[in-house]
Order: sequence, then C-alpha cells, then structure tokens
Amino acid sequence: MAKKIIYIVLILLLLLVTLFGLGPVLFADGTQSERMLTLLVVVALYAVILITFYVIHTRWKR
Repeated sequence: MAKKIIYIVLILLLLLVTLFGLGPVLFADGTQSERMLTLLVVVALYAVILITFYVIHTRWKR
C-alpha cells in the first residue's frame, strides 16, 4: 500500500514539474539565458524525481 502511495506522489511530482516547469521554458517572454536556466532547473528536478523512483523501485523489488 505504501509503495502505491509513493508511486502516485512521484507521478504527481512529475506532472507538476511538467506543467509548471516546461510552460515557462516554452512560453516565457524572458531572455534566452533565463529560459536556459529554467530548463536546467527543470531537467535537474526530472533527474532527482526519476532517480528517486528508480532507487525506491529497486529496493522494494528485493
């Protein structure tokens, strides 16, 4: 049961990062450097969430 809740939370985090992270990258009217900085932050958040998902999945698999 706890495994499903954590998976749902991680999927919701991915959706929120996609909604609130990629929107400003694609549709922002700021400078190019601001957009690139936002893109780097979004990619870093994706990496953290996906690595967390992978670690939790492999530890519970055993």
